[in-house]
Amino acid sequence: MLIYDMTPEDCRKTLQRENFGRLACANGNQPYIVPIYFAHKGEYLYGFSSLGQKIAWMRGNPNVCIQTDTISSGDEWSSVIVTGRYEELPDIAEWPEDVLEAYELIRNRAMWWQPSYASAVLRDTSQPPTPVHYRIHVGQITGRRAFPGTAEATAAGYGAPG
Repeated sequence: MLIYDMTPEDCRKTLQRENFGRLACANGNQPYIVPIYFAHKGEYLYGFSSLGQKIAWMRGNPNVCIQTDTISSGDEWSSVIVTGRYEELPDIAEWPEDVLEAYELIRNRAMWWQPSYASAVLRDTSQPPTPVHYRIHVGQITGRRAFPGTAEATAAGYGAPG
């Protein structure tokens, strides 16, 4: 297996294609990682949640990290990591046009609401979950891609391993 660094453009293409990943946030010295659905548009990843630990921690420390991957086999995969900054979005009525477009992107993805709803059910709240729409401003983006051998990597346009 050969592992290559992905270009920023390849990383962005992966973010456009994928919609599921893991979000890491921290409170003090304690990290916390949770599954999320997201949509990528421009320099932002857009997400939806209900009030809970993840939102409380991101409000306290807006520095976050998101990881997504595509796995074809044990020796053919890609992984993208985004470090960025959490920003809570106002009421939908106040959103500018590009944010509404991003909201539509995530809303049209299958099961986008499921992690938030399941979390609210587990907390056993008697009221419907309060929706929180947010975006992550992409600060740094990196990625790696693995291929089973040289021929596959060369055919995909990759040179020497990173």
